[in-house]
Amino acid sequence: MDFFLSLLSLSFLATFVRSVVPLLLAGLGGLYSERSGIVNIALEGIIIFGALGGAVVTQQIEGSVGGVAPWIGWVAGALAGGFMAWIHAVISIKYRADQIISGTAINLLALGFPPVLLEALYGSATESEPVQNALPLWGIGDFRFSPPVYFAFLAVIASWYVLYRTPYGLRLRATGEKPEASASMGINVRRMRYSAVIISGLLAGTAGVFLSIGNLSSFTQNLAAGQGFIALAALIFGKWRPFGVLGATLLFGFLQALAIRLGGEQYLPSGLVQALPYLITILALVFTGRSSAPRAVGKPYDA
Repeated sequence: MDFFLSLLSLSFLATFVRSVVPLLLAGLGGLYSERSGIVNIALEGIIIFGALGGAVVTQQIEGSVGGVAPWIGWVAGALAGGFMAWIHAVISIKYRADQIISGTAINLLALGFPPVLLEALYGSATESEPVQNALPLWGIGDFRFSPPVYFAFLAVIASWYVLYRTPYGLRLRATGEKPEASASMGINVRRMRYSAVIISGLLAGTAGVFLSIGNLSSFTQNLAAGQGFIALAALIFGKWRPFGVLGATLLFGFLQALAIRLGGEQYLPSGLVQALPYLITILALVFTGRSSAPRAVGKPYDA
């Protein structure tokens, strides 16, 4: 009984919200990219680059700019994510390479590049030096969060409005469904896809910033811990809709928070507890049923 009552506590709810945020930001990022027709399995790597950029830039400049440093770090991390997404876009759109291979290459690069940079800057291949000025916490008591948390939930509403109430969103969805027909109506398919993939990178980069300087105070190896792939699963489970992605990430975030809570108890073996969110993610995908993916997703566009 005490365990179930603890799930209603503010501390558990705060853990739940923090578990949702990186999944939600990355999932929304994947939504923009795939709605335009570009598969972005590089979300995991982009999260890592965003976390690395946010932590390193903040740590390097905070001595000269003080409390402004984490805000600049946020911008730097988001731009790092956007830059990696731009690379994926160039390979996928301009050179029409296999989008899965391109995304996998970025994920592999995200495993190899951070240790090299960290070793050069800090003499450690696994973590950066802690930042003295992380992003501020806003709220009351235990229920206090850094700004990316509020940004993530506002981004759901903004994404719904952009996709379904603006000309840009109409064109974006059209490019992901029938790019040839869209081009015949005067829509620049390539430009739409570039913009969507870069937005995807900015959002996933912000997810990384939250993990490094919005939730912790440094970058550590394996910080993403597969959350980019869970975000992709949430995108599919949410049927490529903003509020669907929100619902899916709330589910997966609850499972992650539950795993953290169970980790402090002896109810289940520790290995099973750690694997629980990933096992449930797989089961959720198995029983999702028929998913209505954009028709042109993953297909190169020949102008």
